Amino acid sequence: MTRNRNGASCGSGVALNRRNLLLTGTTLAGAAAFGAIAVDHAAAQGDPLPSWNNGAAKKSVIDFVARVTAKGDDFVPLPDRIAVFDNDGTLWTEQPMYNQAFFVLHRLQALAPQHPDWTTREPFASLLKGDIEHATAVATEENIAEVMSVSHAGMTTEEFEASVMDFITAAKHPKTGLLFTQMVYQPMQELLTYLRANGFKTFIVSGGGIEFMRPWTERIYGIPPEQVIGTSGGLKFELRDGAPVLLKLPELVHNDDKEGKPVGIQRHIGRRPIAAFGNSDGDLAMLQWTAGGPGPRFCLYVHHTDAEREWAYDRTSHVGKLDKGLDEAQAKGWTVVSMKDDWKAIYP
Repeated sequence: MTRNRNGASCGSGVALNRRNLLLTGTTLAGAAAFGAIAVDHAAAQGDPLPSWNNGAAKKSVIDFVARVTAKGDDFVPLPDRIAVFDNDGTLWTEQPMYNQAFFVLHRLQALAPQHPDWTTREPFASLLKGDIEHATAVATEENIAEVMSVSHAGMTTEEFEASVMDFITAAKHPKTGLLFTQMVYQPMQELLTYLRANGFKTFIVSGGGIEFMRPWTERIYGIPPEQVIGTSGGLKFELRDGAPVLLKLPELVHNDDKEGKPVGIQRHIGRRPIAAFGNSDGDLAMLQWTAGGPGPRFCLYVHHTDAEREWAYDRTSHVGKLDKGLDEAQAKGWTVVSMKDDWKAIYP
């Protein structure tokens, strides 16, 4: 396998994902600050990506940034320096399941005493037992929509934001024992800071819930809520005791996964990105859309190859499957980062 190729020209540019609706992503205030400090120090030493090993992957990133920021044929004006990032598995850990799934479980457990029938109804019964694999196997689109409805809908946007923040400031990962907010990828934090220092505007384009991510992305990644694109549900304006509120509704408005990602980019940004970063087949359409534009383009896949420091998975994984995307990266010369070989550190 050709793991890292130069990031010159990237090349040319579905249906409702049931698993994506159940599962998805969060992370660390301190991590963002830590990343910024590391990059600033490294910049003074001439290395903008200190947590990256020297090699083809790191070189492809730096060479691309140099090309589009230097006066010449490949120069890209500031307004067009758009970079889009998947979240789960690209900016932070997504195993053994997407982090929003843990939030859904948290919500269901809190609501379970009001719904005794859930102990025998699927997928609620399996979810409450923590058996996500069985829950996704037996679930239908209709009852997954019901799970999302009872765990997310019926709240005002302010109430939902408060519940998200309560969760991510206290919940811990079941395998590592770390706060979910401590499992951001330090090399990607450095990359975000490096790109912004060179005039790029960075966006998150995730299959995760947009209302789930927006409360914390600015504090963690330096990406403000208006630069977050995600799966969206319905909202309704109403007056509650004379006060204006936005109420979350159960219907799905936009599924921001796979082919939905370029649609979300066009609706929210209105410009085709010149750089895209992902880790799974769910990001393939986003990378293809980015690669298909004129001028210099950069596409990068994060390949999870480090079973010791994180996880190792790709073509057969139920979460973050990287199969078609890996083949296309090899065919088109996109950069593929091996966590094991290309990153000195995983977490801050």
